[in-house]
Amino acid sequence: MISRRNIRVKVMQTLYALDTMEQSSIKPGTATSLLNDKLEQTRQIFSYLLYSIIRVAQYAETDAQARSNKHLPSQADLNVNTKIAGNEFLYQILQDNGFQINLEQWKLKYLPDNELLRKLYNELVATDTYQTYIADETRARSSEKHILEFIYSSILAKSEAFLQHMEDNFTSWDDDADMMHLLIGNYFNKPQLFNFLQLISKEKLDYARELLLTVIDKKEYCLELIKPKLQNWDSERIATVDMLLMEMGVCEFLYFPTIPIKVTINEYIDLAKAYSTPQSGQFINGILDNVLKELENQNLIQKTDRKK
Repeated sequence: MISRRNIRVKVMQTLYALDTMEQSSIKPGTATSLLNDKLEQTRQIFSYLLYSIIRVAQYAETDAQARSNKHLPSQADLNVNTKIAGNEFLYQILQDNGFQINLEQWKLKYLPDNELLRKLYNELVATDTYQTYIADETRARSSEKHILEFIYSSILAKSEAFLQHMEDNFTSWDDDADMMHLLIGNYFNKPQLFNFLQLISKEKLDYARELLLTVIDKKEYCLELIKPKLQNWDSERIATVDMLLMEMGVCEFLYFPTIPIKVTINEYIDLAKAYSTPQSGQFINGILDNVLKELENQNLIQKTDRKK
């Protein structure tokens, strides 16, 4: 489901948002409310991607209707194959109550662009994979699933117009895009394991909230550990994201005993490279390593053998 890396990104973004807010506007519960909103955006995107796959498949009926209504329809116009619109896996998604709740709650049915759907459908029809699918009169579950996977991986995910559409409608698309590729693939492999109303497990949700609240609560202590290691760096001029990632890393060292130290360091180096400056990964690696040595010397690091 949703990865710990993605959770760390959501926590980082929440902390950054709080850092830019007027203190007077931060009320009890503001932090967790902001975090919940960011996690909900991931659920929105996942639901909308599946809905987009469905709409492209269902466009076969729209195309058939339009072509048959021509003033002088050709034989081909009168015999458009609409098999994909009745795809059985497609209807399994549509019949999921949680999926329908998501569509209604966020008004996702109003987002698709009909002209974009037409272009995506025409791209699909032009492929050999689609022609092979409609040539088979059976409805084997494997082929029903495969054609929907193909719509996502080979049509939607490779369409610059569709990717721009996602970016225009979902502010967190750039952060979630890679994870969505995994989620969509996992869903088609084991749809029974997915709950559209709760894409994140309770364990990971607890981790997200605990990490967020711990960083907020222990901020001053973390800064006491970090600032002496900055040497010639002016802490006021260090990128805000870098400081937040270091605070998160220190909190994982101290207050999350089941997360291995190596995992913490590697994760925050990667996030620094992705979300801050080109030098941030190496910079954060050095600072966290120095803080870790101090904490180990003071016997303050207590880790269990369990890995997450």
